Amino acid sequence: MSAKYAPKTAFGWAVHHAEETAIAVTLGVMTLITFVNVVLRYVFAHSMIWGLEATLILFAWLVLLGMSYAVKVTAHLGVDAVLGLVGPGMRRILAIASAVLCLIYAFLLLKGAWDYWAPFGGFEQTGGRWFPEGFIKTRDQAWYETETIPMPDWLRFIEGPMNQGEAYNKLPRFIPYFILPFGTALLFFRIAQASWDILRGRREALIVSHEAEEAVAEVRHMNAED
Repeated sequence: MSAKYAPKTAFGWAVHHAEETAIAVTLGVMTLITFVNVVLRYVFAHSMIWGLEATLILFAWLVLLGMSYAVKVTAHLGVDAVLGLVGPGMRRILAIASAVLCLIYAFLLLKGAWDYWAPFGGFEQTGGRWFPEGFIKTRDQAWYETETIPMPDWLRFIEGPMNQGEAYNKLPRFIPYFILPFGTALLFFRIAQASWDILRGRREALIVSHEAEEAVAEVRHMNAED
C-alpha cells in the first residue's frame, strides 16, 4: 500500500515543502495568467500576447518538477498484475530490475536534456551517443530569445556575461529551458534514492498502484460510519 511521505530531517522537510510550494505556485500562476487573458479578451477585447507562451513554459515546468516529486512520494501509478503472481523473492528481483532500467532511462534523459539546453546556456554539449565522452565544441546560442515573453528589467544584468553586452528584446530561452537539465537531474536523483530504499528493504517498488483501492476503502469506511 502507498504510504504518506514524511521527511526525516529538517533539510528534507525544507526541500519537500520547497518542491510543493514551487509546484503550487507554478499551477497558480498558470491559472492566473489564463484567467486574466480570458477576462481581457472577452471584456476588453485585448489580451496579453505573451500569455500562451508563458503558460506553455509553466506547464512544462509543472510536469518536469512533478515527475520527480511523484517518484519521491510514490504518487505514480503502475500495473502490478505480474508482481501479484510471484512470491516475495521474485518480486524483489523484479523491483530491483525495474529500478535499474529506470535509472538508465533517467540518465539518458539527463544527457539529452543537457545536450539540448547547453547551447542556449552558452555551455558545451557532451560527446558520445549514449554515454558522455567528455565535452565537445558547441556553437553558443545564448542569444536565442523566446517568441513573445518580454525581458524583465531586473534580469538585465545577465546581458553582459550571456549575450556579450547586447540587450535582450525578449526573455532568453536558456532561462525557461533550464528546467530540462534541472528536472531530469532531480528525476535521476529521486529514482536513485528510491532504488537505494528498495535495496535496503525500506520500499517494495518504485511505483504504487493502489490509490484507487484506497479511495474505495475510504469511501466505504465513511459510508459505514453514516
